[in-house]
Amino acid sequence: MDSDSTSKPPEKSPHKSSLSSLKTSPFERNIALTKLGFGAGTKIVAHSLMNIFRGEVEKTDANREFYRKQATVLADELGKLKGSVMKAGQMMSLFGQYFLPEEAVDVLASLQDDTPPVDWKVVGPALERSLGRKRLSELEVDPDPIAAASLGQAHRARRKSDGLELVVKIQYPGVADSIDSDIRTLSRLLSMTRLAPKELDLAPTFAEVREMLKREVDYRAECQFTEDFGRRLAGDSRFVVPQVLRDYSSDAVLTTTYERGVAVRDPAVLSLSAARRNHFGSAFLDLFLEEFFDWGLVQSDPNFGNYRFRIGERPEDDKIVLLDFGATREFERGFINQYAQLVAGACLRDRRQTLEGAVGIGLMQAGFPAEVQNAFAEMCELIVEPFNRADDPLTLPELRNARGEYRWGASKLPMRAANVAARNALSRYFRVPPREIVFLHRRLGGVFIMLATLDVELNARAALFRTLSIKDAD
Repeated sequence: MDSDSTSKPPEKSPHKSSLSSLKTSPFERNIALTKLGFGAGTKIVAHSLMNIFRGEVEKTDANREFYRKQATVLADELGKLKGSVMKAGQMMSLFGQYFLPEEAVDVLASLQDDTPPVDWKVVGPALERSLGRKRLSELEVDPDPIAAASLGQAHRARRKSDGLELVVKIQYPGVADSIDSDIRTLSRLLSMTRLAPKELDLAPTFAEVREMLKREVDYRAECQFTEDFGRRLAGDSRFVVPQVLRDYSSDAVLTTTYERGVAVRDPAVLSLSAARRNHFGSAFLDLFLEEFFDWGLVQSDPNFGNYRFRIGERPEDDKIVLLDFGATREFERGFINQYAQLVAGACLRDRRQTLEGAVGIGLMQAGFPAEVQNAFAEMCELIVEPFNRADDPLTLPELRNARGEYRWGASKLPMRAANVAARNALSRYFRVPPREIVFLHRRLGGVFIMLATLDVELNARAALFRTLSIKDAD
């Protein structure tokens, strides 16, 4: 969850009024979701009966509309419940791309950034209980939130003693205690709405979602990750990490300094010169490469709200503000090395190396048919397209500018890679990838989209190879 992008709170959405209460007990939440499930069951019966009288084309269209409506109802109810069940719904849009209908994934993805805040009369008392009345009296907190998410919301604040501007992130009451119950209920609900295939065992997926949720409500751990990133980037003038104020933080409250900046889509950013946008893009890519390959520590949530751009008086003063480290994941060195082998193999067009790395991280099995292995290798070689040589004949000419630099904004690479995967029917062999892959690729996709949004034009091969400590092929 991010802080405000300007010095004043953004205008509130006219479509999402604040919630005056929260269903915090497992009993209340189970009742709400069970009612939703029974309603869905009735609609399923009616839809199935109507399909008997429909032709194939009409049936396909009806199914798509049915899935969309079912997912819309589910998303609306999850948004009202907030907490872990809503965050789980968000995660289902991430994992669900491998097994849910496209219409359902699109609707559930809306939970990422279109959720109502909770009224101050609910979160204010929670803040006082967490910090204590005396400590809270040292702050002046704006009751109108600047950001609202599934597990908590953020408020601007000021320390009375010195006027220091702060952001106070408050966890919604009851969130941590309801995770196990919420996950069990959502698992049953997904089955009742028939959005997921009956034959698919979702237990491992829900186990991962449960583990992820327990990490994200651990504000003590997030505090440590924030401080860790701050230390690691202290010598890099391109980045700003908020400072944690432990005196005003607890298990359910995280208070940091307020760091000014604007969103990437702000006209002030998009109207910058190409050189300055390229500088931002290069820094953003370097950060990801360093996080994963060097540190083994990745902030895996690519939400644009987690990044702000501070435009300086001079180009060298431009900085990226990094926010919200609750989704930080640690990767084992063995996994990183095998993933590096896959990436290096794809860049060097060494398919043996690519496939060995893929088998090592669980994306492939040695016994897969040769045509499947080749199709997978081709897809990897497409995904690393931005890291190709400037004179690589496989890169479309229109994706290079006059200087031979890769045009990220024109590439539409994530869409092209998805089309290749669908065309080669890889889904027969790759259902739900290992969880490390899901979260890593979530962030990697976010890097591509960020550079495309900035309309960056730059070659990234040298930066990648330098990070991987490999020599380029002659």
